[in-house]
Amino acid sequence: MVNQSKPTVAIFGGSFDPPHKGHQRIVEKAIEALDIDKLIVVPAYLNPFKTSSLANAQQRLKWSHLLFDEMPNVIVDDYEIKEGKSTTTEQSVKHFNITYDVKYLIIGSDNLSTLTKWHQFEWLNSHISWVIISRRGHPLKVNGLKSYRTIMLDANVSSTDIRDEKDLQYVDKKIKNSVKEILEGNE
Repeated sequence: MVNQSKPTVAIFGGSFDPPHKGHQRIVEKAIEALDIDKLIVVPAYLNPFKTSSLANAQQRLKWSHLLFDEMPNVIVDDYEIKEGKSTTTEQSVKHFNITYDVKYLIIGSDNLSTLTKWHQFEWLNSHISWVIISRRGHPLKVNGLKSYRTIMLDANVSSTDIRDEKDLQYVDKKIKNSVKEILEGNE
């Protein structure tokens, strides 16, 4: 009998504005640590908690493809970008559940303080396991999470710091010049 089960996946969504070496390490560590068939990187058209991004959606998607396409078992998906608007995580999970068994959502510990404000948090909390990437300065406050696991990561870098400081040391050489041009064009 042919196994009809859907591939098990983790979703790693974000603005990726710009994507950096910390994001790359998160993907590598998640692939190692989680029992999944694929990891889906989902660049947001616009984070529901933000009003704008430095780079436009197509540029952030291009950067994500350049950094993640060559990684084994990683798919960069443009679902949220094709939506052309801010898309809730719950809507994306339901979309990917058509083709896959979405088991995990990967988030940074900096998201824990606002997690219960996410659209349909209770639904998400009952349908997936949270994978929390530890970040210095953001305590692991996991009260109320039904199922979670943590991945410790020592990369203390954020896209915000890269944008604010215009510091490209944590940006992969594949996209460094492109990121630099956008940063310099937005001074």
